[in-house]
Amino acid sequence: MNMILDLQIADEVVNDTALPSQDQFEHWVAAALQHAHADEELELTIRLVASDESQQLNYDYRGKNKPTNVLSFPFEAPAHIDLPLLGDLVICVDVVVSEATEQHKALIAHWAHMVIHGCLHLLGFDHIKDDEAEEMENRERQIMAQLGFPDPYHDEAP
Repeated sequence: MNMILDLQIADEVVNDTALPSQDQFEHWVAAALQHAHADEELELTIRLVASDESQQLNYDYRGKNKPTNVLSFPFEAPAHIDLPLLGDLVICVDVVVSEATEQHKALIAHWAHMVIHGCLHLLGFDHIKDDEAEEMENRERQIMAQLGFPDPYHDEAP
């Protein structure tokens, strides 16, 4: 798979937060997409934002007036246009850092999980229904394990 990752960091993101590198983001995206688009060229954007932008987007697109860890925006090209765009992920730095602390998780593992989680949404996976959630979480566990990270749901009840 050939992949182009456009990593954007919003000006409002606090500079003292240690962010993953471009290479790390690319590695996590490739792991999440490895079986889905093996022979294709793909482009996606990951935008790292502060709480205000995340909250506004979450409100505008989901009707929830609070920042969230990751928002996924799959790209759907019109039938007559062939573009390799998978979509966009918007990840709130503040929420990811806060969740990792609250959940006693290594920050780098939580970053990887949020990227994988978002990529699976771009591929059409969801967690609204229990059976869909189970399938998505199992895929997340498998990809995280392949990358050497612990089960991201280890503290949650089965």
